[in-house]
Amino acid sequence: MSENDWLADTPAPPYTAVIFTSRRTEVDDAGYAAMASEMDALATQQPGFLGIESARRVDRVGITVSYWVDAEAARSWKHVAAHLGAQRLGRAKWYTDYQTRIATVEHSYDMDSSTLA
Repeated sequence: MSENDWLADTPAPPYTAVIFTSRRTEVDDAGYAAMASEMDALATQQPGFLGIESARRVDRVGITVSYWVDAEAARSWKHVAAHLGAQRLGRAKWYTDYQTRIATVEHSYDMDSSTLA
């Protein structure tokens, strides 16, 4: 494992980022972790999937960014039946609030880069 395994392995831009910011409920034993793992695995099988990055603070605020080759691939993922079911459960029992933002990544660089890619 490299030290950057926590980063999605994305190509040179442009590509699409789906940014999901949420606040979890206090219910931790309601199957959330299993469903999140299942959705991550299912996403990797979708056409156009590039990668995912996720973090959660101790105050239950989290952010997950999934990367897709284009907006159409991201839109298709939103409508996968199992994902729709997970979204319904999220609204019903796992999230007190959330917001989803869709963005086009135009530039990308890292610590070792001196120019925008």
